[in-house]
Amino acid sequence: MTETTHTQTTRPPVAGRPRSPEFRAAAEALRGLRQDLFHHAFAYRPLPPAGVDGPLIRHLPGRARAHAAWAPHALVTAGGLVAMVLGLFHTGSGGPSIFGGLLALGPVLLTLVRPVGAFWVSLAATSATSLLGASWGSWPWLPGSFVSHLLVLVVVAARTRPRTAAWMWALTTLYGVWADAVFGWEHDGNGVGPMPVVSALALLAVAVRQIRREAQREVTAQQTVTAVERSRRTLLEERTTIARELHDVVAHHMSVVAIQAEAAPYRVENPPPELEKAFVTIRENAVAALTELRRVLGVVRAEDYAAPDAPQPTLADLDGLLANVREAGPDVTRTVTGAVRELPQGVELSAYRIVQEALSNTLRHAPGADARVEIAYVLGGLGLRVVNDPPPAPHLVEPSPGAGHGITGMRERVSMLNGEMTAGPTADGGYEVTVFLPVPAAAIEGDA
Repeated sequence: MTETTHTQTTRPPVAGRPRSPEFRAAAEALRGLRQDLFHHAFAYRPLPPAGVDGPLIRHLPGRARAHAAWAPHALVTAGGLVAMVLGLFHTGSGGPSIFGGLLALGPVLLTLVRPVGAFWVSLAATSATSLLGASWGSWPWLPGSFVSHLLVLVVVAARTRPRTAAWMWALTTLYGVWADAVFGWEHDGNGVGPMPVVSALALLAVAVRQIRREAQREVTAQQTVTAVERSRRTLLEERTTIARELHDVVAHHMSVVAIQAEAAPYRVENPPPELEKAFVTIRENAVAALTELRRVLGVVRAEDYAAPDAPQPTLADLDGLLANVREAGPDVTRTVTGAVRELPQGVELSAYRIVQEALSNTLRHAPGADARVEIAYVLGGLGLRVVNDPPPAPHLVEPSPGAGHGITGMRERVSMLNGEMTAGPTADGGYEVTVFLPVPAAAIEGDA
């Protein structure tokens, strides 16, 4: 007897089935509804005072400006009082109704402290008002409850987000349809009435304003981030430039050390073995340091960077720089005080670059202005002062806007040498850059 085995295919559990896009959209919508209007609906969220830096408020006197911060609260309260007056005289048919006025005022005031909860209270107050039996206008939106609920929608939408405004409008419309279907036969008017149209226009205006303000905040934040990143990139580029220039300075000195260490034993007759070994060690260390320096610098070199053929400039080359600036129009004078002496090459290079950048800033930001370059050789280092006059009027060439990158580069060079720098406008409208670069006496004697 042959046994036949049957394989039964079972459907995967319902929980494991992939959901359709429609189902996921509906679930996401319900999740948004629960998050916006049900989750912590009555949480305490007081309306903060308004900012006092607006185009109109900032021109008010101090006391009036402080009171103007509470203008939104006063505006909401005034709207609630209007709704209360309408609720007093247009709720019941037997005369003024204090109960109807309070039902119109309460939800509006509640938006100042519990905005989402105020929406539900407004719907409940509208139901209570409509049950008083009046048939004014478009039931169930009596004049007081109409104005009250419309104010609640606008204030809550302004304090939350556009998605919440859409949910409130949808629920308000559904409430009107439901009230008309269940109780409309007992009253005159249409349960939907003008509320969906008027509230849609009001909420659309609030949503557009919110979206515009959010876009402005995002643009401002992005501009701030971009400015920070640009400043950081400029700083890194300037440090890379300084590293390239110092490489040429240090590489020159290390090459001299290696060559002198290799040639030194031949300058001494019958040098002792210990001396020869010491010179060999010096040369090996110099070559190793030079190789490591080139390897590290290769990380920060750009692919299109070409090492300069000419030697790096020093203060002795300032005449050519000043002559080049004079060709652009302004008169540039140089004053040198103190005993002129040769400084370490790194100091000479940094001083030249600082003067060069300061004069470049003068050409960009104060075209046509005369400038003065003062160099002071003092006991503890080197002093630099570059000051330009205010640009002549009328401006033949408009100043070029800058981002402060030149100042950043100068500060980096000064910081690298443990120096001090100040930069700022002068009393007559010009600009001044003052730098002190310390130079130890041992460094000067070593170069000499």
